[in-house]
Amino acid sequence: MPDKVIVASSHLLSEKGTCLSEFEFGMIIANSAFHRWMMHCAKTSGVVDLAPLDILIVHHINHRERSKRLSDICFVLNVEDVHTVNYSVKKLLKRHLVQGEKVGKEMFYKTSEEGRAFCKRYREVREDCLVDSLKSFNFSPDKLTEIAENLRALSGLYDQASREAASL
Repeated sequence: MPDKVIVASSHLLSEKGTCLSEFEFGMIIANSAFHRWMMHCAKTSGVVDLAPLDILIVHHINHRERSKRLSDICFVLNVEDVHTVNYSVKKLLKRHLVQGEKVGKEMFYKTSEEGRAFCKRYREVREDCLVDSLKSFNFSPDKLTEIAENLRALSGLYDQASREAASL
């Protein structure tokens, strides 16, 4: 094992899992930074008191300007707990950022005019504060795409490991 390993939980280190521990610590701090970023960006965009999941959901509902069911939102965002997504959607309805329409027995959600305006302002703040600063990081668009592909692939491994652990 290398002498200088940066991890959150040294008791999880093993000969074959050190690099995974380092990766997981990177995900922990990246996830926290991403959540903090979303909340500040939302606040700067004029909407306060949204949790990170609320922000992800309003953006996904706005995605491609198509109405979405609760199950669609959970599936795409890979959220297993439907109740947390339902709570977020109700919060967004109350804030008038999304609106619901019953079609048959199912509710479909889309962004309201206010929700679309919020998403537009969020994009502008994101462009000003984040996208421009990414240029100084010296990542090519292809490199960033490769990192995103690797993260999605790794999420599949974690999903499979979750199923395995649940069956033990």
